[in-house]
Amino acid sequence: MENVKVTLTKSLIGAKPNQKATAASLGLRKIGDVIVHEDSAVLAGKVKVLAHLVTVEKA
Repeated sequence: MENVKVTLTKSLIGAKPNQKATAASLGLRKIGDVIVHEDSAVLAGKVKVLAHLVTVEKA
């Protein structure tokens, strides 16, 4: 499977509680935090919840 790099680009201040929980489950806490995960349906769903707060690129 391919790896995907997810970067938190906007603040979680003012985000809904489910969005904050999703970011925490990915390991994103501060602006600029980067994670690398295998591309999967679960990850795609989490990224969809945070689409306006993160950038996604192939790693």
